[in-house]
Amino acid sequence: MSADTQENTIYDEVLEKGIDTATERFLVFSSDGLNIGVSTNYVIEIITNHAITLLPLVPDYVKGIINLRGQIIPIIDIRLRMGKPSIEYTSSTCIIVLNIGNTTIGVIVDAIQQVMDIDQSQIAPVPVENQQELISGMISSGARSVILFLDCEQLIRTY
Repeated sequence: MSADTQENTIYDEVLEKGIDTATERFLVFSSDGLNIGVSTNYVIEIITNHAITLLPLVPDYVKGIINLRGQIIPIIDIRLRMGKPSIEYTSSTCIIVLNIGNTTIGVIVDAIQQVMDIDQSQIAPVPVENQQELISGMISSGARSVILFLDCEQLIRTY
């Protein structure tokens, strides 16, 4: 059996059994002790040590704007956006620049953890009693650890 035929047979078997092989790559970051994943499809870059220009009359979670190579990008502190207390920024604090639809936005996070390939069929919905408008799902990650998934579309809708 040729390699192409073998590959097609495996593919056909997966389709017959209804197995979803869709995996997606996620950037996992921490914020207030939570591990949160964001699809790398949205991530443009990660920046550190960038001067933020403060804006008047905006919600407290909108920290201001930055000029990134001539593009003005609004910056949101994800901690504050999720109703958590503010902290002093450290050397591990960084900004994840996201492109969501036609909107570019920066999100301040406590630290970057890792990049992971995650089987989308393993992502569970958030229980209704714990519903958080910015979280679209969750997955168990090792013993006593959970990764929550950021709903980027909701993030820009409510920003």
